[in-house]
Amino acid sequence: MTHLHAGLSAETTEKARLELNENPDTLHQDIQQVRDMIVTRPDIGFLRTDDDFILRFLRARKFDQVETFRLLAQYFQFRQQNLDMFQSFKVDDPGIKRALMDGFPGVLETPDQHGRKILILFASNWDQSRNSFTDILRAILLSLEVLIENPELQINGFILIIDWSNFSFKQASKLTPNILKLAIEGLQDSFPARFGGIHFVNQPWYIHAMYTIIKPFLKDKTRKRIFLHGNNLNSLHQLIQPECLPSEFGGTLPPYDMGIWARTLLGPDYNDETEYTLTYDALHVRENCGGGGGGDKDMMK
Repeated sequence: MTHLHAGLSAETTEKARLELNENPDTLHQDIQQVRDMIVTRPDIGFLRTDDDFILRFLRARKFDQVETFRLLAQYFQFRQQNLDMFQSFKVDDPGIKRALMDGFPGVLETPDQHGRKILILFASNWDQSRNSFTDILRAILLSLEVLIENPELQINGFILIIDWSNFSFKQASKLTPNILKLAIEGLQDSFPARFGGIHFVNQPWYIHAMYTIIKPFLKDKTRKRIFLHGNNLNSLHQLIQPECLPSEFGGTLPPYDMGIWARTLLGPDYNDETEYTLTYDALHVRENCGGGGGGDKDMMK
């Protein structure tokens, strides 16, 4: 077995073979063929091209090498086109830190029944005087960067649940088409994660209207994975077992502690508003973040 499969369970290795067309015998060849395409895009700075990094893109695109390279190129192109978003892309950046401390995103410790990591957003917690939408998006992207280091999650993927309870029309008015498009480009088109479902619960009518606005920007595959449950938690439970969910979503787990993920990234004294020294690079040694392995710190500058 290649070192790229180290730490994977036999079940997940088999899942990668069946669902993602992953073949351990041709893994290095597949990676190299994607790497060889880099010369075709001299306009893009590919700041990281190691085997582990390219492999997560192959898994995200089921080992279709052309689609894999397209996603890899879009990943770096998105960062080049939005330099301000990634100028200080680390947990001690004040904007990212505030968003994390306010629960954007929440990350459940228990995966769903398919091994997918569950991210949750309580939309009404968005204090628009405290957090910009861009900083919330940056905090979500940084969290995904940490989580995607885990090869099991590269294969199993993620679930996103957004609870719109008490999300006001005034708050919704700040969700302009431009910033929603930015989020779609960052998450759907430019990040190597497999999203198995995006679930809206308790959404008011104006969120339905917002969804109509963003629908043209969504790929067919993405549209099919967005579920609008309203107040019907039973339909949510048909897709995600209650044993995997906190009580806010009708699950059997205790209420979600909004500080869990922030403490994981920021350290035990995360309530201290002084400057932090822990950066994204140091997170690679934190096993409880959901993954290990090295990274190119220049990529995150």
